[in-house]
Amino acid sequence: MTPDAPAPFRVGLLGHGTVGSSVAELLPERADAIAHVTGLRPEIAGVLTRSRGDFDAILAGSDLIVEVMGGIEPARDYVVRALRAGKHVVTANKQLLAEHGEELWGLARENRVQLRFEAAVAGVVPVIRVLQESLTGQHVERLHGIVNGTTNFILTQMAATGASYEEALAEAQRLGYAEADPTDDVTGKDAAAKMAILARLAFDTPVHLSDVPYEGIAHLTTEDIEYARDLGLSLRLIGTAERIGDELAVRVHPAFLYAGHPLAAVDGAFNAVTIESPAITEITLSGPGAGGSQTATAVVGDVISAMIPPAQTPDTRHRLGFVRDVASSFYLHVEVADRPGVLAQIAQVLGLQGVSVKSVVQKGTGTGARLVLVVHPVLESRFYGAVQMIASKDFVTAPPRAIRVVEELGA
Repeated sequence: MTPDAPAPFRVGLLGHGTVGSSVAELLPERADAIAHVTGLRPEIAGVLTRSRGDFDAILAGSDLIVEVMGGIEPARDYVVRALRAGKHVVTANKQLLAEHGEELWGLARENRVQLRFEAAVAGVVPVIRVLQESLTGQHVERLHGIVNGTTNFILTQMAATGASYEEALAEAQRLGYAEADPTDDVTGKDAAAKMAILARLAFDTPVHLSDVPYEGIAHLTTEDIEYARDLGLSLRLIGTAERIGDELAVRVHPAFLYAGHPLAAVDGAFNAVTIESPAITEITLSGPGAGGSQTATAVVGDVISAMIPPAQTPDTRHRLGFVRDVASSFYLHVEVADRPGVLAQIAQVLGLQGVSVKSVVQKGTGTGARLVLVVHPVLESRFYGAVQMIASKDFVTAPPRAIRVVEELGA
């Protein structure tokens, strides 16, 4: 090494799948530029996979560990050992942080090292950095997020081409946006883990995956999307975290958005997060959220951040309770026998539960009729109580379908 050459910064890489292999390519490719900025030259010190590498040797020879293995174990064990050994850690593992984040952030503080995780939530969208740094002094009221690129691609395809859920999923798998086993994505579990992380940062309180109820998209149909278009709505898988009084509500579910909502135009495999605060009104961050190179870019960004001055994820100061029964608008799809008075009876049931109808679309189906309603915000318990009562009526010919509707900001 010449006197002017930058000192090496050794990176141990755990995992060499789609993201790991992209990190292994991107880090050497950008090494000169990183050295120019930081004065240190990153280099891969070793790679651990199921078939090669030794963790203890990689740990001993590294200044920082990148964990992109996924899953809980052995990833958790490796991250714990790295933090206790005084090594910085960068991870893209949202499930690990959603279930064990408090333990890991505590170990990072205890050992005065960094645990960075921008890639765990929204690909290259820098929402973690914005919450931890840019908005750390602000009082956040609500987050809305499209934080799963796979499901957003599927729903966009269904709307654009008329494809069924199964057809759109197959296309997502063909293009590499969906895994061979897409369960975590399409059930909403992946998005729920990400929302747990975002809510923890935004509201300064511990949030775990078990605190986040979630629904997926497999039950959605092209009919729902067609009726949504008639009503001026678009369908997305939305994660929400919001203050309700002195408590917190965090959830993931399909939701219709009006055209004026900042997330309504987020298409394809893109992710986006809208942050609402009294001081700033709202800001929306958007960018690619699915793909190895996009996630690797966020990982390398965290490596660079760890090479500069230290940053910590502080301990939480609050212990907020969680709200499960929240107010929402809803889309309701009901198949009924085509006979007089049906709409009036449905309206009566809704009225008895305090549910107010905003708009109605009614179409004949040949042998019956189809009613599609959008209702004003109401507590979920009251709305679903009304749906159960409607489902029991003898004129209802199929189980009613309900999907939440997100009101426009400021509405």
